[in-house]
Amino acid sequence: MTRLTALLMPCFAIGLILASCSKKAEVETEAPTSQVVAKVGDQVVTIQELDNEFRLANVSSEMRKDPETIRRVLGELVTRKYLVKQALDAKLDREPTVLLDILRSRELVLANALVSRNVITKSNAISKPEIDNYIADNPAKFGDRKILSVEQISVPQTALSQTVLNDTKEMKTLDEVDQKLTSLGVQHGRSMGAISAGDLPRDLLDKIMAKQPDDIFFIRAGANAIYFKVVGQQDKPLEGEAAINAARQYLRQDIVKSELGMTSVSANLAAKYEGQYSEIMTKDAGSLK
Repeated sequence: MTRLTALLMPCFAIGLILASCSKKAEVETEAPTSQVVAKVGDQVVTIQELDNEFRLANVSSEMRKDPETIRRVLGELVTRKYLVKQALDAKLDREPTVLLDILRSRELVLANALVSRNVITKSNAISKPEIDNYIADNPAKFGDRKILSVEQISVPQTALSQTVLNDTKEMKTLDEVDQKLTSLGVQHGRSMGAISAGDLPRDLLDKIMAKQPDDIFFIRAGANAIYFKVVGQQDKPLEGEAAINAARQYLRQDIVKSELGMTSVSANLAAKYEGQYSEIMTKDAGSLK
């Protein structure tokens, strides 16, 4: 997700100049020197800001001491500070679309912070009996887990239009899909991979279990869409501490889905749609053309 922060807002002056009758003296009220890691014009970059960049980039504690990592992350932060100053000088923050983008990013940060806090609170409350029950109720993910070896073609979701789907849905081999995507100029990659059978939807797994040798399948996974065929499978049970950790992660994912679902329902109940949007938003999704 694009993360814009309050750093895009106008920065306040760091120094305060005091004048006396006898002479002029400058008194700086900026952050303590020990907290300042760089200065960009009249702006400072603090160690707290740098640590936050490390956090957002998932940089480990050890790598935060690595000179090359520091050089890269701090260089990007300084460049952003410099560009923000140039944008403010050009009064770009007063342009309607830019202002809307700033407001939108503020809303995203606050909304994600609230959802994250709720998810963390509920995740920390996951009990050992809940974990044990989840493992017992999902043998395909644990004791009976199978790992499917697959040959796959990955396509970014952003590059997968309905036209591309229509042109490839009847194809019988990965070679045909590969050739069609190439002819359409669609970015894609072909490789070998592995899929845990327990993570697939039940209806898709049933089709795979009844597959013919060259059958190909299609799934959406994260940022990618994947065409694949199964070339082998291996029994690989998940047990002990690994099973407990995996079950906890699955339960966290369920909490995220539940939280987002409840939030969406609550938001729609609180909303009052106007004009044509009232009809659009209250009509059953299945009846929309």
